[in-house]
Amino acid sequence: MAAWRHVDARVGFEVLFLRREHDVVRLDGYSTAVQEGEAWGIRYTLTLDEEWVTRHARVVGQSAQGEQEIRLEGDGSGEWRVDGEPAPELSGCLDVDLEASACTNALPVRRLGLQIGERAEAPAAYVRAPILRVERLEQSYARLEDDGDEGTRYDYAAPAFAFRTILTYDQAGFVLDYPGIAVRVA
Repeated sequence: MAAWRHVDARVGFEVLFLRREHDVVRLDGYSTAVQEGEAWGIRYTLTLDEEWVTRHARVVGQSAQGEQEIRLEGDGSGEWRVDGEPAPELSGCLDVDLEASACTNALPVRRLGLQIGERAEAPAAYVRAPILRVERLEQSYARLEDDGDEGTRYDYAAPAFAFRTILTYDQAGFVLDYPGIAVRVA
C-alpha cells in the first residue's frame, strides 16, 4: 500500500494497493483531484509481468462529463492494442504512465534496474486524465548518487512537456518525492 498527495499541478490524492499473483504483479489504484476548478477521479488496474513490463491496463475515469473507460494490452515486447485496436504509435513502449499517478513512475525504474551513472530512454503509453486519451510519451531516467537516507534518486526528463526534475524513490522503487506533482504520505 502507498499513498501520495498531489501538489502544485492539482489538489488531490492517490492510493495504491499492490498484489503479487502467481507470475504477475497487480497494481490497483485510485486518484482523485480538483484541477482548474474541475473535480475528477480515476481508478486503475495495471498488470505487470515478472520483469515489471506492463501487460494490461484498465483505467476508468469519471468527471462532470461522465464516465469513460480505456483498456491497453501490451505483448511484452513493445506492441500495443488500445480498446482492442492496434496502436502502432506506441511501438517500443513497455510501460503505461498515467498522468494522474505518481505510482506509474515506478514501472521503468523497477524494470530497468539502473546503476549509478546509467541512463535509459523509457518511452511510455501515456494516459491523460481525466479524458483518458492515450499518446506516446518520450521520457528518460538517469540514476544519480543516492542522497544519504533520503532514498534513490533519478534525473527524470519528459521533453514533450519541457519537464525535468529529480525524483526520489524508496527501497521498493516507489516515488517518495515528485517535485511539483506529488509527495508520498504513506
